[in-house]
Amino acid sequence: MSRKHQPSSPQPGSTITGSGPVLALDLGQNTGWALRDGAGQIISGTQRFKPGRFEGGGMPLLRFVAWLNELQRTAGPLGGVFFEEVRAHKGTAAAHAYGAFLGHLAAWCESNGLPYQGVPVATIKRSATGRGNAGKEEVIGAMRRLGFNPGDDNEADALALLQFACRGEAGALKP
Repeated sequence: MSRKHQPSSPQPGSTITGSGPVLALDLGQNTGWALRDGAGQIISGTQRFKPGRFEGGGMPLLRFVAWLNELQRTAGPLGGVFFEEVRAHKGTAAAHAYGAFLGHLAAWCESNGLPYQGVPVATIKRSATGRGNAGKEEVIGAMRRLGFNPGDDNEADALALLQFACRGEAGALKP
């Protein structure tokens, strides 16, 4: 599911790359995403990549890469990709899933010649709420105050990351 947003906060004129749409991702089996197109319009959503009952473990990753390809095809050549950099997970399965998605994202970006950058979770939360240890509801609330309507915490995290990147706080991406 995706939503178009027209928040009051500034999107155009980002110092990220100077051109092309920008993608922000909260990686996982429920990947939150936010995309700022070249005109400054933002669309976002959550994409599920959980394996089906009769699928092998690699199928969600193949669907993830196919989804990235489709996103780039419809949005136009991306100017850069930002992802939430998670350093600790609550469980082994979550750590393995995150690592797999991150590995596929890095390989996809490299193979497409796209610059990409991870941003620590606490940095994103601090930028969105003023507190690096803010809870999920606080990030959702912060995004709603900016005019967004995230469907869940994954989408809210991606929107917060996109806002951070579009304000130029992440610095310029380098290929």
